[in-house]
Amino acid sequence: MEKNLQSEEALKKFRKLVEEIRTCMFITNNESENDHTRPMSTIEVQDDGTLWFFTDIRSIKVEEVAVQRQVHLTYAHPGKESYLDVRGTASIVTDRQQIKDKWSPFVKAWFPNGPEDPNVALLKVQPQSCYYWDSETGKMVQFVKIAIGAITGSPKVASGAEGKLSL
Repeated sequence: MEKNLQSEEALKKFRKLVEEIRTCMFITNNESENDHTRPMSTIEVQDDGTLWFFTDIRSIKVEEVAVQRQVHLTYAHPGKESYLDVRGTASIVTDRQQIKDKWSPFVKAWFPNGPEDPNVALLKVQPQSCYYWDSETGKMVQFVKIAIGAITGSPKVASGAEGKLSL
């Protein structure tokens, strides 16, 4: 069922999906044949939908974002049948206070020298367009419904919603 969401309701759904899934495929150079895709963990979703990631200032994605700020993020949680497609504008943030404010012990695995490491930076993504697919029930319940439909000959449609999120 298509269910486009607006404003507060869209932001609530967006935050819920990002916080449940956390890891996305972060795609740079997505408007050319030389796009680069890598998994990245979202460290924060602000109330307005702004997404934050830690990165190494020397990474290729930082160079690519400096040239082409448009990025594409795909979030997928196959176990829950939840998916989110985000296109947005990225920027690099090197402000030490913001890095300290967003720091968590989880990030230390990638940056053992802590938030003072001069190579630590933040990637900020401001979403421009979002589309979601979200099952209301989960994979097992959907499977049971489909199996019952196959046995009884009465088609069962998996419940769920999809649509645009206008943040």
